[in-house]
Amino acid sequence: EQRRQGLDTAKAEARVTALGLHVEGFGDLSALERLAALARHTRKPVVVLKVGRSEQAKRAAVSHTASLAGSDAVADAVLARLGLGRVQTLPALLETLKLLHVAGRLASHSISSMSCSGGEASLMADAAVGRNVEFPALQPQQLPRLRRVLGEMVTLSNPLDYHTFVWGDLARQTEAFSAMFEGGYALNLVVLDFPRGDRCDASEWAMTADAVIAAAAASGALAGLLATLPENMPEPIADRLMANGIIAFCGIDEAITAAEVAAGIGQAWNRPPPLPLLDVSSIDGEIETLTEADAKAELAAFGLPVPKGLLASSPGQAAEQAERLGFPVVLKALGIAHKTEAGAVALNLEDVEAVSNAAAAMPPNAGFLVEKMIDPPVAELIVGAIRDPVFGLSLTLGAGGIFVELLDDSIILPLPATKTDIRAAISRLKLAKLIYGYRGRPRGDLEAAVGAVSAAADYVVKNAACLEELDINPLMVLPEGHGVIAVDALIRRRR
Repeated sequence: EQRRQGLDTAKAEARVTALGLHVEGFGDLSALERLAALARHTRKPVVVLKVGRSEQAKRAAVSHTASLAGSDAVADAVLARLGLGRVQTLPALLETLKLLHVAGRLASHSISSMSCSGGEASLMADAAVGRNVEFPALQPQQLPRLRRVLGEMVTLSNPLDYHTFVWGDLARQTEAFSAMFEGGYALNLVVLDFPRGDRCDASEWAMTADAVIAAAAASGALAGLLATLPENMPEPIADRLMANGIIAFCGIDEAITAAEVAAGIGQAWNRPPPLPLLDVSSIDGEIETLTEADAKAELAAFGLPVPKGLLASSPGQAAEQAERLGFPVVLKALGIAHKTEAGAVALNLEDVEAVSNAAAAMPPNAGFLVEKMIDPPVAELIVGAIRDPVFGLSLTLGAGGIFVELLDDSIILPLPATKTDIRAAISRLKLAKLIYGYRGRPRGDLEAAVGAVSAAADYVVKNAACLEELDINPLMVLPEGHGVIAVDALIRRRR
């Protein structure tokens, strides 16, 4: 309670522009939501340095979903939903707070960078790989002005190596920086490492800082002066920069992180406030695992499409049920978690004899499920949920089938989730390219996939008190107009 009151006081204090938190763990989700709402209301961003990576959520879990989820990954998703920034290191926390103190959240993820070295330009470009920031191409209107001031030998690009042709010339440096700053980027960086003042005359470096200050004032753009190492940023220079609204960044990776986090907060605040997080405690009781048939029946009641199937208790009955369904069929042994690895699945069975022989060869089980064979899909998704010891139940989406762990392509969605949330999450998967029609391949039925994931999310929310684990893998996305089919499902819940 004292910590909560302290945070509320800090947020209300007029001198406070942003808040940095060192967090070991979250114990009160409602308090976290209140903090996020207060940050949004007061326009004072919060950045969290969360330490500790828990594996508790993966213990005693039997589904593929368990390999994709974990407390740290769920924490990332929850913080992003609430509009709270997340960093991994103390230097990144400090650089992010610098940016937020001067400018607040960023309007977009676009950055420009200038340096008088090609090596630094390459370091900047490389630092953005795999990060949610971008260096957009220069705008056409910028090119004539940059060419005029920098000359013909400079390759005009972003990041830009402006060479040293304007070095020591305040007017030309200001002109070059102004031209770069007028490209509409959310943040404009100039890389500049100062020498030691006791060994070198640093006046021309100070002149470059003056040019950045002047260019930012002339263009009205947000700028930062970036030292690649902290010791390369003299404190008097940093003070002067910050006093003029220029962020004095230390460290390339840390500056990129700061931009990424500030843009993420801006993106979250531009959306409507999120729905309250699902916060339902689990009931006591023994955990049971439903058969695939029972799991599919429960999910179908919530609107999830499943294959037409029939149960059988013996190889002979399985063959009879297959004949009733019509060939080709799929045969599955019930009561086995990882059927493929256990030899408990047989595909594309074309006649009665094939079904009977396949059933007889399967390991002892609780019966059989015979289903119609599904046509080849455009893509396969996994949709799952697992109970995190801190954040409770959340939804996991990813590349399904045999690619679950292989592709490392998954996204965690805190619950409840709207169809807009789900559609946006699917679009961020690598697998989305297949659904959108990769290299002339048929497009997948995206809207049907969104509807199916939404049905699974509804099931999780309605059964949150007893559900421990849900795994739908794969959810086959068929060609556009042909829907989706959940061909396997696992549910573990408390009695």
